[in-house]
Amino acid sequence: MTALKVLFIGGTGIISSACARLALERGVDLHLLKRSATSARPAPPGAVVHLGDIRRPDTVREVLREHEFDVVVNWVAFTREHVAADVKLFSGRTNQYVFISSASAYQTPPARLPVTESTPLRNPYWAYSRRKIECEELLTAEYRETGFPVTVVRPSHTYDPTMVPFDGGWTVIDRMRRGKGVVVPGDGTSLWTITHHADFARGFVGLLGRHEAIGEAFHITSDESPTWNHIYTAMARAAGVTPDLVHVPSDAVMAVDEEWGSALLGDKANSMVFDNSKIRRLVPDFAGFIPFDHGAREIIDWYDSNPEHQVVDERMDALMDRLVDAYRPRPL
Repeated sequence: MTALKVLFIGGTGIISSACARLALERGVDLHLLKRSATSARPAPPGAVVHLGDIRRPDTVREVLREHEFDVVVNWVAFTREHVAADVKLFSGRTNQYVFISSASAYQTPPARLPVTESTPLRNPYWAYSRRKIECEELLTAEYRETGFPVTVVRPSHTYDPTMVPFDGGWTVIDRMRRGKGVVVPGDGTSLWTITHHADFARGFVGLLGRHEAIGEAFHITSDESPTWNHIYTAMARAAGVTPDLVHVPSDAVMAVDEEWGSALLGDKANSMVFDNSKIRRLVPDFAGFIPFDHGAREIIDWYDSNPEHQVVDERMDALMDRLVDAYRPRPL
């Protein structure tokens, strides 16, 4: 049986690196298109690396001129222009084009839970999500009009050991360890689905080369949806401290920092719970096996083993000081 020939545009990011490793383990003939031979995460052994810049399609056409692929996955497409260029570049050269969208494209806040793939796409708060929706709309039109073989995948909050799952990153853990208050959006009781990248990869790799996935959209998430209070507490416990949680309304964050506030109001401030029935029907062995309490220990262990990455964002640290001072409950 001939191996599935797959091109990842990108392939060394937080999510895509796990998918690349699993694809190779399952015998996929994996090719990576990268702008540079070096990256924070090296290409996995066994992958064929092509050097080219997807933002310059003519050069990519030259680099890949001798290749056709069963599947092309673009991990780094964020605008209509990006996917329009891909349609021109890969029409007739692949049997499946996988667009990585975002679960933040779903109706925000959702009218009902759990979210399914038929939940409307609408996010008035976050430009990033609206651009992903525009990409999906273009690709859906291409599928309907020309048969361009698109599959849409919508990750939610997916992490690996190198990613602290908070705005501000390591700054939050540093504050915890210094005994300083940390900003928790809202009252901390909203439910948030957070997915280990190895779990995501099991669902994702199972979609590659599947004709049943053409013209369809899938989200791939954990079934675990802890509260934000739990997520912060799990990270603090892994870091060996008791956290000082200060609850701050998301619109108050928006008032002091538009980018941070937009990411909250357009995503993290809302309870998000997902129904994964659709991906399971096509990939029955998909499941979220790795609980966040385990993932939190992985994250802290990685940062403690790589202290050069324990970088404090001084601007975010100062913003957090300001919000904590304003919203910490005062004694009566």
